[in-house]
Amino acid sequence: MSSKVLSGLTVRDQVLADLTERVERTGRRPGLAVILVGDDPASAVYVRSKGQACEKVGFRHATHVLPADTSEAEVLALVAKLNAAADIHGILVQIPLPRHMDEGRVQRAVAPAKDVDGFHPENLGRLTAGEPACVPCTPLGVQVMLEHYGVPVSGREVAVVGRSVIVGRPLAMLLSLKGADATVTLCHSRTRDLPAVTRRADIVVAALGVPGLLTREHVAEGAVVVDVGINRVDDASAKKGYRIVGDVAPEACDGWASAYTPVPGGVGPMTIAMLLRNTWDAMIRQEGA
Repeated sequence: MSSKVLSGLTVRDQVLADLTERVERTGRRPGLAVILVGDDPASAVYVRSKGQACEKVGFRHATHVLPADTSEAEVLALVAKLNAAADIHGILVQIPLPRHMDEGRVQRAVAPAKDVDGFHPENLGRLTAGEPACVPCTPLGVQVMLEHYGVPVSGREVAVVGRSVIVGRPLAMLLSLKGADATVTLCHSRTRDLPAVTRRADIVVAALGVPGLLTREHVAEGAVVVDVGINRVDDASAKKGYRIVGDVAPEACDGWASAYTPVPGGVGPMTIAMLLRNTWDAMIRQEGA
């Protein structure tokens, strides 16, 4: 079977081009503030990528880098200041935070209207109710990719493997809402006979964070595979000493699935693109069309 590769790079570039055109046409420049506490290398790279993406499309951005021993009260004070700033339309607190901080408390301190990560309980609740809200970036990216490549969702069975509040749960809700109209099964570590459940699905989404956990046994021939996993595995032959792999084994994708997202280069690039689109939409809601 010839399998179609669903590149996230192509869709990301289209989203960023669209946002650039909006900025140039309207002269409006949304403002995004990012808070980074500590010196986690992966977080620093991700935050830098967000800043570069903002510059590319013409958004204003500010990164607040705080030492790891910053108190939770100081972070909350900064969040409150950004909540009140009229020129900041989106606020993102980079996770993980140092262990002495309550991540949930800090995230809930972000004004829901500026929560462009989509993790605030109010936004998750509005998503559940089918009301306008900031949708978590990765689930939104998956939906946009499926739409871009014309993958039918309405009336189809979708198995989402992984129930995190970051990906699995909001994605299951997003695809089951009126308009998307999928029949979604949310699977997890306690799902009985997982392969039997996922083999029923027209679309299998893997969001577990476990390298290669889903094999051909889990995927019906001709199904669509969306691999959200981004995992580092040691590889002495690789230049960096490791390589990036997904949650789905290669034999369940190329030559077996009708279409699949690669890792890297699949869902990953969509996350920052959706963050910027959420920031634009947040500006419109705050300032009006």
